[in-house]
Amino acid sequence: MEPATRDELLLAAERYAETVPIEVEPSNVDWECSERAVRRAGACIYDRRTEAITIRLTWSAYRAFGWEEFTGTIRHELVHAWEFQQFGESGHGTRFAEKAKEVNAPRHCRAFSEARLRLRCSSCDWDARRYRASKAVKNPAKRRCGACGSRYRVEHTESGRCWRTHAGYLVARRKLGDEW
Repeated sequence: MEPATRDELLLAAERYAETVPIEVEPSNVDWECSERAVRRAGACIYDRRTEAITIRLTWSAYRAFGWEEFTGTIRHELVHAWEFQQFGESGHGTRFAEKAKEVNAPRHCRAFSEARLRLRCSSCDWDARRYRASKAVKNPAKRRCGACGSRYRVEHTESGRCWRTHAGYLVARRKLGDEW
């Protein structure tokens, strides 16, 4: 039976983690559920001072993926925990990729929600999804494309409204109101 509440998800994740063949000390891992995350399905947080590890799972991602796919997210975060416990650091490099392959974990977890905003270069094909109003979204005139140096424009994906300046952002925000 799939978890139906956040507490059930955390309990199921902790139990599932015990079945994954990876050398992670479970007594040093705490489990949390995130309500805020809009982009990542999970996160592994390491406290260098205490060497404590917290695996934070995103409820919305679990609801979007279902238990079967979400177990990949759990394995992915366990690989981060393993790296932290073994090496004091973690990333998505070669070591991570090798261990992820061993435990059948995805190297990167797919997005579970659509980005509300998109930064686009005015000259080249570069673009980036944004879920919140970052500094680049609020004031794109102060930023330049890292690929070609041109200016950005920002698009609100649902409405198609675009802007290139802070004033344009303020107008879009006001006009979109509750649709933001």
